[in-house]
Amino acid sequence: MIRNIRLLGAALGGIIGIALATMLPGTFADNPYAVGYLAVWVTAWIVVGFATLPYLTVVPAGWLIQRVEELSTAEFVTAVVGLLVGLLMGLLLGIPLARLGPPLGDWLPLAVSIILGLGMLGLTVAKREDLVLAAEAVGLVRRPASERAEAPREQEVVVDTSAIIDGRIADIVESGFVTGTLIVPRFVLEELQHIADSSDSLRRARGRRGLDILGRLQKDSPTPIRIIDDDAKEVAEVDAKLVAVAKTHGRTILTNDFNLNRVAELQGIRVMNINSLANAVKPAVLPGEELHVKVIQEGKEAGQGVGFLDDGTMIVVEGGARYIDRDLDVSVTRVLQTVAGRMIFAQPKLD
Repeated sequence: MIRNIRLLGAALGGIIGIALATMLPGTFADNPYAVGYLAVWVTAWIVVGFATLPYLTVVPAGWLIQRVEELSTAEFVTAVVGLLVGLLMGLLLGIPLARLGPPLGDWLPLAVSIILGLGMLGLTVAKREDLVLAAEAVGLVRRPASERAEAPREQEVVVDTSAIIDGRIADIVESGFVTGTLIVPRFVLEELQHIADSSDSLRRARGRRGLDILGRLQKDSPTPIRIIDDDAKEVAEVDAKLVAVAKTHGRTILTNDFNLNRVAELQGIRVMNINSLANAVKPAVLPGEELHVKVIQEGKEAGQGVGFLDDGTMIVVEGGARYIDRDLDVSVTRVLQTVAGRMIFAQPKLD
């Protein structure tokens, strides 16, 4: 087919070249080499027609057909309606424009119709989803069930006071592991402010750090954060209020409070526990592996020494009490996973 289109383009190019030469006789008639120039002229137009006609006809038509095939029936109908509306608007505007004197009266109605028709076509195609939804809402069209997809609901994560005070929430959010919208109920903010105003210096410092973390999240967090006034008036305890607010709206709770975690899970609420995440990303340690650790204090049992890895994991070294404030190589004997985290038991490596 492309070959036939190219041949047709070559023929049309030759005809256009001859027609232009006829319309401009002075260009070749006064030249002694007019026949040669005319031959080159016509040949050039034949080459141009042969090379360009497919890109002026078949290629745009193929692109248009492909785009039309990608549209559903309802979307195609909205595009046609948009084109017809645009042409109708052009017709109404073209009637007074046609009364203008030539050449404006001859060309403006046509130009306005083309611009409005293509403009409305492009507008309806760009907004086809909204138009189809509006048409479905009033019962004008109905898409097949396979084409109707429920829009994913944005996740809302209710943040607990303990998670804000903990401080790690800022780094977790900035790393992109939390998506959706962070929700801070007003009663959580009030509890945080109450802790920041405490007479106890440690609690006051923790509360102020929580307020600083919350301000950092509001300013720099890639995840939007929103303070809401939702409350459970019939409940006095903050954790119970948090569970009620999350359950009512199908939200997720972000916390590091073990008891709140258990209560929420028992009521079918999804919980994101920061401690669980921290334990999950710690490197796996197996019995028999060798570690290098500094013993910093005595353990609970006689003769035990205690050290910590860089991620905070506690290592209990059997017989390590005599190595306090010293670095040594140890061999892992067993790993114990507890509610508070992971504990590693080891013994000094024998040289």
